Amino acid sequence: MSGPLLRLVVLFGGVSAEHDVSCVTAAHVLAAADRAKYDLVPIGIAKDGTWLRNDKAIAALVEGGDLPDSLEPAGTVVDPLAVIRGDGQPNPTVVLPLLHGPHGEDGTIQGLLELFGVPYVGSGVLGSALCMDKAAAKIVAQQAGIPQCRWVEFRDGIDDSETVVARAVEQLGLPVFVKPANMGSSVGITKAHDAAELDRAIDIALRYDDVVVIEEAVVGREIEVAVLGTTSPETSVPGEILPGSDFYDYEDKYVTGAARLVIPAGIPDAATVEVQELAARAFAALRCSGLARVDFFYEEEGRGWLLNEVNTIPGFTPGSMYPKMWEATGLPYADLIDRLVTLALETHRRRAGFATDH
Repeated sequence: MSGPLLRLVVLFGGVSAEHDVSCVTAAHVLAAADRAKYDLVPIGIAKDGTWLRNDKAIAALVEGGDLPDSLEPAGTVVDPLAVIRGDGQPNPTVVLPLLHGPHGEDGTIQGLLELFGVPYVGSGVLGSALCMDKAAAKIVAQQAGIPQCRWVEFRDGIDDSETVVARAVEQLGLPVFVKPANMGSSVGITKAHDAAELDRAIDIALRYDDVVVIEEAVVGREIEVAVLGTTSPETSVPGEILPGSDFYDYEDKYVTGAARLVIPAGIPDAATVEVQELAARAFAALRCSGLARVDFFYEEEGRGWLLNEVNTIPGFTPGSMYPKMWEATGLPYADLIDRLVTLALETHRRRAGFATDH
C-alpha cells in the first residue's frame, strides 16, 4: 500500500462493568488488523478513567510479535484529546471504539469524537445512546412497528417498586427477566420466578442503572443477525445461540464457553429473509451506522420474530457471533475491519459536508 499509513486508534478497557470483555476484544482486533495498512495505536482506558498508550503492544505490533489474549490498559499516560486528534501526527486518524457498555457504547465517546471532528467506527451519538438504553430502544422499535416481547419499565426514584412488581406479574406472568437498561454482556440480569425474586432482581439491576427493564420470559430460539453499512445496510446469515445454562448469561458468554453457536442457523429460507429484513429495519429505526448485532427470539409456533436488543459495539473476538456470522457470509475477520474503517471515513466525509450555518 503506497502513501502514509492510516493511524487507527483502538480504544479499549473503560470504566464500565464490561471492562474485561473490552480488553479481550482489543487484543484480537489488533492481532488481526493489517499492519501494512494501519499505524495501530492501542489506547487503554483504566477503570479510574486514565488513558494509557500500551507501548508493549505497539512494540509487538511493529516487530511482528504476538499479543496476549487480553490487553491491559497499561503504559504511558496520554492526553485523551491529543490522542484522538492526532496532535503532531502526520497521518490521518480513525478511532475504533471497543468500549462495551456505558461511557463507550452509549454515545459519550462518540460525542467527544464528533466535537473534535475525528472519524470513528460505528454508530453516532443518537444511535449509540438509543441502543444502549433498552427501555428507549423498545419505545422506538414499537413506534417503528417492529415486533418484540412484552415488557415493563421501572425508574428508580419515580416508580413505586411494589406497584411495578404487581403490574409486571399481572401483565407479563412469571418468570420474567430483569435487566439494567444501560448495560450489556448480560451484566446485572436476573431471571425472577416469583414476586419476591423480582423485587430482589430490581435491586440487583439498580446497581448498574437507575432504569430497569422487566421482560416476559420468551420460550423461543435465540437468533442473531450481523448488520454492516450505513444508508443501505447489508445483513449476514443468521446465527443461533444454544445456551449452556438457563439463559445466555455472562458466565456462558465469557467464562465457561458452554454455549454453542450455530452458523448459519437452521431455519427455513423464508424465515431467514424475514429476520434479515427485520434486522435492517431495526438498524435503520434506531439510527445505527457502521455495525450492529441485532438479536431476536424466534417463536416458531407462536408470534414468530421478536426483537430482543440491538448491540452497536458487539463482541468482536474471532469467536464472537458478529465476526463469525460475517465470516460465514463470505467476509473474513481482517476484511471486516477494513470495511468498518472505510465506512467510518465515508460517514465522516458525508457528515462534514452538512451546512453549519444559514
